[in-house]
Amino acid sequence: MDSIASPRVLVIGLDPYRVPGPWDPEPVAKAIEAGLAKFAEHGVGVATCLIGLDGSVDVEAVVGDALRAHPWECVTVGGGLRHADDQVELLEQVINLIRRHAPDAAIAFNSTPATTYEAAARWLA
Repeated sequence: MDSIASPRVLVIGLDPYRVPGPWDPEPVAKAIEAGLAKFAEHGVGVATCLIGLDGSVDVEAVVGDALRAHPWECVTVGGGLRHADDQVELLEQVINLIRRHAPDAAIAFNSTPATTYEAAARWLA
C-alpha cells in the first residue's frame, strides 16, 4: 500500500498470503491494511515491502530494491520477522540490508500491525 504523500517510511514484513501453513491469512492482511491506514490519516507517506516464506522471493533483491527506492526516514520491521525463532536468519538479513542500503534511516519495530504507525512516528522528525 502506498499513500499519496511522498513516502517517508518503509514497512518490511511478511506477506501473510505467502506464509505456508494451515491458517487463514485474511485477518492478518486486514490488520496490516488497518495499521497502514493510520499513515494516511496522519499525512505520512508509507510504502511496504512484504516478503513471503514460500521461497518465491529473492529477499536480498526485493528488500534491497525497496530500500534504494527512496531516502527513507524510518524503516519499520514487522513482528512476523522478529517473533519466530526459525526466522532469525531472515531477520538478520533484513537488518543488515537496512544498514547497507538505508544507513541514515531510523529502524523501528511494531508490536502488532495496528501499532506500525506509532512505531515509525517515534522516529519521525
